[in-house]
Amino acid sequence: MKKIFKFALIILGSIIVLACALGFYVKEALPDVGPAPEIAVKVTPARWHRGHYLCSHVAGCMVCHSTRDTGLFSGPVVPGTLGKGGELFGRDEGLPGDIYAPNLTPYNLQNWTDGEIYRAITSGVSKDGHALFPLMNYPAFGRLDKEDIYSIIAYLRALPSISNDVPKTRLDFPVSLLVNTMPRQAEPVQTPDTNDAVAYGKYLVSMANCADCHSPINKGRVVEGLEFAGGREFRLASGAVLYSPNLTPDKETGIGTWTREIFIRQFKQYADSSYVPRRLAHGEKRTPMPWVAFSGMREKDLSDIYAYLQSLKPIHHGVGRQ
Repeated sequence: MKKIFKFALIILGSIIVLACALGFYVKEALPDVGPAPEIAVKVTPARWHRGHYLCSHVAGCMVCHSTRDTGLFSGPVVPGTLGKGGELFGRDEGLPGDIYAPNLTPYNLQNWTDGEIYRAITSGVSKDGHALFPLMNYPAFGRLDKEDIYSIIAYLRALPSISNDVPKTRLDFPVSLLVNTMPRQAEPVQTPDTNDAVAYGKYLVSMANCADCHSPINKGRVVEGLEFAGGREFRLASGAVLYSPNLTPDKETGIGTWTREIFIRQFKQYADSSYVPRRLAHGEKRTPMPWVAFSGMREKDLSDIYAYLQSLKPIHHGVGRQ
């Protein structure tokens, strides 16, 4: 009996030692994506315009890293707050901690190299080497064309500097440890031929992070086989719960009956010069979808996104009323 007890203690001790060693490795040795690349991004008019377009209307950078007026429909960005950061994404929204959007203006990034900004956007590692929580979809950004990331950097460099010190993100255990395993080395690609509507639409959809919002999520991951089928739960500060719609071409539960014109008009109605963001009544349902920001997408790009979504396998997945 004593031998069995002794053997059990040895096994338990070994497990504890291995667990401690693994925890130390994850905490101290990760993330390991290599040093920031040595690059110097020249701010040209072409890059600024491309970066402005991507940050403001496609990739969603300015939506998350500015102040949104949540009292207005779709929460448009408050003028004068571009890139100032400070928005809290927290436990009320089902996230594992208090995650603050960093300040992206020169006030905060002036001491960052272009390579450090590139690594943060595409690999999820900050200037000081700590891992970023992938609320910013760096796995997708790491598979974009380098030139598009350079354009984003050029735009950020040219933003008006806004003095705003943002609190540090605080993640709950064990995510505070597991986050170190999430960063990955970037695997950039070339921008697809813009004449290939489906391929270029897929590129834009990846940049806009459509799948993460329009798919059911389980333990922080998109449910395999239900990509773009809708059903992700969004908990709003008011206590209301919304579910994202199905974007697959299923005719009953998705957008299979939508024409290209209807799809484009759904976005462009918010860019009409007569459109004024509506102040929501008390208790009225809000939407996390940044319609005003996405309404600035070019019609050609919206058309290509539509072409890609229509090329998907139809998935019958009703998600209820929005």
